[in-house]
Amino acid sequence: MEIRVPVERIKDTLLEILGKFHFSPRKAELCSKLFIQSSLDGVPSHGLDRFPVFIEMIKKGLVKPSADPELVFSFGVFERWNGHLGPGPSNAFQSMERAIELSKKLGLGLVALESTNHWMRAGNYGLQAAEAGCIGICFTNTKPNMPAWGGSEPKLGNNPLVIAIPREKGHVVLDMAMSQFSYGKMNTYLRRGEEMPFEAGFEATGKLSKSPAEIIEKELALPVGLWKGAGLSMLLDMLASLLSGGLSTHEVGKRGEEYALSQVFLCLDPVKLGMDQWADQKLDGIIDDLKQSPVFEGQVVRYPGERMMDLRKQNIELGVPVHTDVWEKIVKML
Repeated sequence: MEIRVPVERIKDTLLEILGKFHFSPRKAELCSKLFIQSSLDGVPSHGLDRFPVFIEMIKKGLVKPSADPELVFSFGVFERWNGHLGPGPSNAFQSMERAIELSKKLGLGLVALESTNHWMRAGNYGLQAAEAGCIGICFTNTKPNMPAWGGSEPKLGNNPLVIAIPREKGHVVLDMAMSQFSYGKMNTYLRRGEEMPFEAGFEATGKLSKSPAEIIEKELALPVGLWKGAGLSMLLDMLASLLSGGLSTHEVGKRGEEYALSQVFLCLDPVKLGMDQWADQKLDGIIDDLKQSPVFEGQVVRYPGERMMDLRKQNIELGVPVHTDVWEKIVKML
């Protein structure tokens, strides 16, 4: 069952908890904002649902609240940083912020980050770029939690990819894992006692399954696009680990826990690159054409991120939807 909790109450609660774990006021404010924003925008699986997991990672010493990213290499538009196992959300926000700064100066900014942690909702950082007027692309590797096409064990990561494009009438924000459903989404369905709406992975004998319990047990999520998603997952892992100098998915897997990840943040400034004169007109034309598509009965065609701001506004007014079990876990941390 879900309840609605006022934004300010959630914020005060998260800040108090993070303070107990010696977060600086600035870092606590940023991390709490990113967790709340995810749930406000309709992505609780990577928002408040994940907060108890985040705290457990801190207790285990895998996330270090006081650690900050350090610049280790710079060449033109490219920078490489070491996250020193700091909080994933704040590390990612700072990396995208730096990529934005580079793009505003040079037209393009590329930041690679090693030794960081789960960034929670990936779309937060694409949205961060779009709100700064930049095109943002970012991706991360993960632990092995998806099979290679034809494989019977997890060898690849579900390696989320984000592409965000600023637009006056509503930013376009694609946020997708390389698995058909993220594990956060599958856990949400599992907690509700529901099956997935489409086949989401494999059960132990290799048959497609809608059961989140079966899929999570063996970590055999279905690659999006089948063999294509499996191939893209591997290439994203290669790029993230090569550019950052950090761990690859199979190396993360050897650690037994999902930490010390590798991430990449790319920004392009439409103004510096001379695209701003036609950008919105071009985007509006593409979306207008999309909206003219005939649809099957009961279906609606939407562009990525279309409902996000309306949903955020509604949840700010009515309160953030939070599963009762999740809210109870969070409150018990006070």
